[in-house]
Amino acid sequence: MHSLGNIKPYAEFKDDRLFRKLRHGVGKAIGDFALIEEGDRIAVAVSGGKDSYLMLLVLEELRRRAPVHFELVAVNIDSGYPGYRTDVIEGFFKQHGFSYRMVPSEHYAIIKDKRRPGSSYCSICSRLKRGALYETAQALGCNKLALGHHQDDFIETLLLNQFFVGSLKSMSASMLADNGVTTVIRPLVYLAEEDIITFSRQAELPVVCCCCPVCGTADMQRKRMKRLLKDLQTEIPHIKNSLLKALSNVHPRHLLDKKICASPRL
Repeated sequence: MHSLGNIKPYAEFKDDRLFRKLRHGVGKAIGDFALIEEGDRIAVAVSGGKDSYLMLLVLEELRRRAPVHFELVAVNIDSGYPGYRTDVIEGFFKQHGFSYRMVPSEHYAIIKDKRRPGSSYCSICSRLKRGALYETAQALGCNKLALGHHQDDFIETLLLNQFFVGSLKSMSASMLADNGVTTVIRPLVYLAEEDIITFSRQAELPVVCCCCPVCGTADMQRKRMKRLLKDLQTEIPHIKNSLLKALSNVHPRHLLDKKICASPRL
């Protein structure tokens, strides 16, 4: 458990070699997918986890350096789980001078009431949280919402959909949300989770858990994908880069989707 006194000053790590590597990866993603444009106002979803903290820090550093003008507003959604340390997260925002909005909710009570016995908290929780993020982004006048999904998340989602859903899809680096107003961006698409973990420890980021009662055991399928990738990586060191590249190197004519396949020649 972190206290406010454990927050390491930003100036102590912003010029660190690993931080520069991570910043370069985010900058490349922004350039490759046109994630940020002149005049954007971006709501940055910060849960208190390592990924969202890193995303906020890197985007702020790029904002200071960028040739285009854009704004950031950190947004935290408190789902209402007992013990969730919003004070630590808000302390981080204040110490580093971020504009922010803390949003309390009754999601935990709703989930307890609506969840089917034996089902996961995570799927319901994520839908409720995403809706709250969209609403808050609009209320703050933000046209974009930044989420902290990294390279491993993209790859694991690709495998999960193939193995368990029978669908060839993952996530998009940039896409218009279902509300037709907010563009969701994922600037960490090129960043490896292991690098984020290393940086988080070096920088002593005040990571807090979501305090979901079953979060550690709910997503077993994703953990299986992590183990599979780790095992395969011992034999194929470049496997993650290859799988991520596959998402941007699609050959529709060589797939079986009838909506996109050319009619067979007779």
